[in-house]
Amino acid sequence: MDSGLLFSFLAVDLLLVCVPGADWAYVIATALRGRPVPRAVAGLVSGYALHTVLATAGLTVLVAGSPRLLTALTVAGAGYLLWLGWGVLRRPVVPDAAAGTPGTDRSLFLRGATISGLNPKGLLLYLSVLPQFLTLRGDRLPVPAQTASLGLLHMACCAAVYLTVGVLARALLAARPAAARALTRTSGAAMLGIGAFLLVERLATL
Repeated sequence: MDSGLLFSFLAVDLLLVCVPGADWAYVIATALRGRPVPRAVAGLVSGYALHTVLATAGLTVLVAGSPRLLTALTVAGAGYLLWLGWGVLRRPVVPDAAAGTPGTDRSLFLRGATISGLNPKGLLLYLSVLPQFLTLRGDRLPVPAQTASLGLLHMACCAAVYLTVGVLARALLAARPAAARALTRTSGAAMLGIGAFLLVERLATL
């Protein structure tokens, strides 16, 4: 692939990944509960691995060309985002209250995979952003190989950013319950706003 396109995609992708949302809220909550952040991040990355596999297989193009299917997926993702955001606002995570929260590492992984798998931001990336960086010229890699490469790059960015977020959250917020509560509430409000915007925008196109 063209190195210029790769660097351009990396810049755009990092910008998207660094925007706080459901993934961030989940990693921060995991860190403040004293649970293993790498397991949560592995779950999030696995959700994007599924997106990458589907995109490489050409199903992303099929979804993009099917308004009804795209609407259903967007509404499901937006609804899940609203549910998560409301839950965060109702019960913001703080270190003191969250310590020793029960649960298995498997459930931590599966919830992470569900969050990223239904994340509208991920759907937007794979349906709208990623195709803009594919080259159709005959002397380049086949489109599926390019798609897989960009998807793997996105997964690497997610792993690096989310692990950093988890480490910083545990180091900076563990002894600051008020700051932790304010940050999680901000994330919850952001999820509600993004979910509502996506829902209204998609339903308005019907």
